[in-house]
Amino acid sequence: MTEEILSVVNGQVFAVWFLIGAALVFWMQAGFAMVEAGFTRAKNAGNIIMKNLMDFCIGTVTFILIGFSLLLGEDLLGFIGKPGFDIFTNYADFDWSNFVFNLVFCATTATIVSGAMAERTKFLSYCVYSAVISALIYPVEAHWIWGGGWLSQMGFHDFAGSCAIHMVGGVSALIGAKILGPRIGKFVKDKSGKVTKINAFPGHNLPIGALGVFILWLGWYGFNGAAATSVEQLGSIFLTTTIAPAIATVTCMIFTWVRYGKPDVSMCLNASLAGLVAVTAPCDVADALGAAIIGLVSGVLVVFGVWFLDSVLHIDDPVGAVAVHCLNGIWGTVAVGLFATTAAPGNDSLTGLFYGGGFKLLGIQLLGVLSVVAWTAVTITVTFLLIRAVFGLRVSEEEEIVGLDATEHGLASAYTGFSIMDVSNTMTMDVNENTNIGTSDYVAASQVQRDAAVKVVKVPVVSESGIYKVVIIAKLTRYEKLKKAMNDLGVTGMTVTQVMGCGVQKGAGEKYRGVEMDATLLPKVKVEVVIGSIPVDDVIEAAKKTLYTGHIGDGKIFVYNVDRVVKIRTGEEDVAALQDVE
Repeated sequence: MTEEILSVVNGQVFAVWFLIGAALVFWMQAGFAMVEAGFTRAKNAGNIIMKNLMDFCIGTVTFILIGFSLLLGEDLLGFIGKPGFDIFTNYADFDWSNFVFNLVFCATTATIVSGAMAERTKFLSYCVYSAVISALIYPVEAHWIWGGGWLSQMGFHDFAGSCAIHMVGGVSALIGAKILGPRIGKFVKDKSGKVTKINAFPGHNLPIGALGVFILWLGWYGFNGAAATSVEQLGSIFLTTTIAPAIATVTCMIFTWVRYGKPDVSMCLNASLAGLVAVTAPCDVADALGAAIIGLVSGVLVVFGVWFLDSVLHIDDPVGAVAVHCLNGIWGTVAVGLFATTAAPGNDSLTGLFYGGGFKLLGIQLLGVLSVVAWTAVTITVTFLLIRAVFGLRVSEEEEIVGLDATEHGLASAYTGFSIMDVSNTMTMDVNENTNIGTSDYVAASQVQRDAAVKVVKVPVVSESGIYKVVIIAKLTRYEKLKKAMNDLGVTGMTVTQVMGCGVQKGAGEKYRGVEMDATLLPKVKVEVVIGSIPVDDVIEAAKKTLYTGHIGDGKIFVYNVDRVVKIRTGEEDVAALQDVE
């Protein structure tokens, strides 16, 4: 009798813990939002928060309608669950706990994709592909693994989702980032199209990113441990979920310290997540040694993944989602076949290669990886291509430069009241397939339009020194084109300032929570050049052609006489001081 009572109590306790674990996984949504926002630029923070909110909300809708039944409905030929609407037609007998638990897992899969495609994806398109992942892509492959499908029937093991969630999200992120193309300024190419430089885009708020990592680590104890059925098993899972990320982070710190001369903060944050991802599949079957080795490999693998995407594949992943989730999702799934041991509480049958189990389990794990990768790659590629054809996948060049907060959501700034300026070294864009918007506005305009929009009165410019200062105030989005035009003329030095101002256009009104805000200043760029040997008229003409759109707000050009110039280093004066030579 006593054993029966304890069994009932134990069952009730772990049923409650199951739902607490689901709540912890939901809390991870905040972690993903903070990581993505912190690792990207301030002008897109509001857009990122909105995406992470809608991940869960859109996912809930689609999971209710079809996703849950495809995942856990009656098995059909080992491929999908039988579609149904038991949540509406048979609520009294509905499996509420399983629904909530699998829902929060589903939302995580879609969220992973968001980070890799951040800062240049249309919000509408994001909502569409997030819905497709939650409604179809994740539920089908999760049914294979957890819903009684063919992989589970073979003995494939993925306790908490290295394969079903993280690898699927990572593969989707990789394909999405490739189709979408890099952010403007990420890769500098020469005339032949060869990448000659890779620019770093520092995240605007590393403390927020770090907070996100700690939130995710806390949530991971629910992520990995929610399905535990005994105190011993739960304790073992907590242990492996702690050891792997810790070892991964230390490994990454040492590796980056040696390779780059300094321990890389953001990379170490990624390494913590990489270790968590890798241990997710084997967390219930690995011991402490196995978890340590899994973490060690993860710490190196995440650094390699970031480098490989940047330097070899030239795929722009702002937050390192592919390196963290795709590569380490694969590694964690394969690790089951290497490190599974019956010494782990609750594991009576699975034994990995390194613990005397042979190659059988490893082979099953590899088959699972390949099949899930194939399913994900095909379905997500079709999804992205259809979205691109119907809605467009990427925002315009101007929208990307201004920021998605303003252009996609009418949000002046996610940090209203703070002065935010992009200090990253991204002002090196060359026109490429992602930025070339065709014929320039000036060339496309008729002569009548040019004359009407740009009435020029020739006034003799005379300077006794022969040196002039040209100040150009223009739209922020035109800076890159202006810089290139100046460089083509031979202007090698300029002073650039991001300023706020308005002219005839009177600024632009924005609304926050339906209430119009007074916004009389618009972001502008002020470019100052001092010239001695280059004709002033050439500079003016090049600037006019580059900045012309035919609309109010194109900007102004001011020309000043310069009486004297002194180069501090050499003491040279006037025209000699302007020569950029040693």
